[in-house]
Amino acid sequence: MKLLTVETRQYLQYYHSRYQQVEALGVELYVLNGEGTEDFWPADRYRLVGTKDIGDMIATAKEWHAVEDFAGVITFSEAAVVAVATIAEALGLPGIGVEAALNSRNKLLMREAHEAAGAPIPRFRYVTGLEQAQEAAREFGYPVIIKPTLGAGSHFVFKCDDEAELVEHHEQAAAGIRELFWANSEADGIDLGPNGLLVESFLDGKEYLMEAVSWDGELYLGSVVDRITAEGGTFDDDVHHAPTSMSPEDLAAVHEVVKAGALAQGLRRSAMHAEVRFHEGKPYLLEIAARVGGGGLDMIARITADHDPIAAVVDIAAGKRPDVRHFQPTGTHTASMCLISAAGVVDRVDVPAEVSGSERVFLLKVTARPGDVIKRPPDGNTIVGFLGTTGSSEQDALALMEEYASKIEVSFR
Repeated sequence: MKLLTVETRQYLQYYHSRYQQVEALGVELYVLNGEGTEDFWPADRYRLVGTKDIGDMIATAKEWHAVEDFAGVITFSEAAVVAVATIAEALGLPGIGVEAALNSRNKLLMREAHEAAGAPIPRFRYVTGLEQAQEAAREFGYPVIIKPTLGAGSHFVFKCDDEAELVEHHEQAAAGIRELFWANSEADGIDLGPNGLLVESFLDGKEYLMEAVSWDGELYLGSVVDRITAEGGTFDDDVHHAPTSMSPEDLAAVHEVVKAGALAQGLRRSAMHAEVRFHEGKPYLLEIAARVGGGGLDMIARITADHDPIAAVVDIAAGKRPDVRHFQPTGTHTASMCLISAAGVVDRVDVPAEVSGSERVFLLKVTARPGDVIKRPPDGNTIVGFLGTTGSSEQDALALMEEYASKIEVSFR
């Protein structure tokens, strides 16, 4: 089977490991990049359009499809979800549909879809200036969250405890989204909806991340992960434990909330990454992305819940029902984290053999390269990479992860 994967703007080599997983499933994977480098993928299965104009990308995809006869189109990039839905529709291949893609990409459209369907969400308001943000915050009550409508990776997402912090963070977020990679990497020629800021009421409980599948009206939580970060004013998605410690009753409630949100967004047949947060004992939707979660969440799903999100993406792209089950933990525990350093220009990242060679390290991915600029809040949320370890319990896995993380050294120029 031949599949086409798309990046509107190439994001370094970040998705290579995902592409290799797809090929390990027996798929011939062809890569179409709007903007990128010439040597990104083997030449006979790679096309570089040279522009991220959606018309040019569709034309290139159509010409290639006429020769290769692709079974489907996929992406792992948040910035390509809408483009892939548009290309799949143009090629007559299975897809989530452009409307569902827009509802799953633009946080304002997502919130409006959730609200119309009665799905539980925080209070929200789209704001076009500081005065409107202040009015919303006074109405909702502090603390509030300010976030981009076309963001990703928690960039320029801030918790504001009072008006002074709102003033400061509104200015930072409004300036930051103008140069935000994810917003500026969308295909040109598609109306994505407002590119601005939302103010939302704060949810004060624990947060959970899920790799899920929607298929013809049923929702499957394949993997459920606890976010165990000690939070401040920003939202680094940095420390996780799996499988979840949620009670069966809470898990059932989360299932219904995610199902409601997926249906509201129009995700009838889709792999997805969902985030839920509790407030006053009840689950509320943070977001549902129409793609697999980043970092090592695919690996965590396989290890702790015997769910393969990558295989689900492949099957759904070809119009086939994936092999998926409702959440059922395997008994193996994992702890994982984003490797976070100070800000600066990277000289090198040193990982000792004790860490890189450990059988209990299931995830070790250094994404920062010499010369890369690491930005930290309020300027951005760049990380060095990812680390994950296994254990017989949450405490066992966490202890080893923290020990190994302390031995990874980042030097700056």
